Amino acid sequence: MSESIEGRSTAPLTPAAVQAWLVEKVAHKLGVPPSDVDPDQYFDEFDLDSTEALVLSGELENWLGFELETTALWYHPTIAELSRHIVERQAEQHAA
Repeated sequence: MSESIEGRSTAPLTPAAVQAWLVEKVAHKLGVPPSDVDPDQYFDEFDLDSTEALVLSGELENWLGFELETTALWYHPTIAELSRHIVERQAEQHAA
């Protein structure tokens, strides 16, 4: 995947790429190997405190280059579901 200097994705994303990014970030915040992060586990089960979740959200938006709606994690409560949603949102933005 292409990345600009700011670390933003410049190529169309795939659900697998977004999922890998999220798994890596969640694993780092939890201090566990990425293999210990289940992409089908609910975000609220990862034991991230609110500050960590907010920082993760900001890092994700910086990487994506666009803001997610505030309800994104409510309607897409797992890494796998959120990854698919993000790819759909990016496709909509490129089509507009």
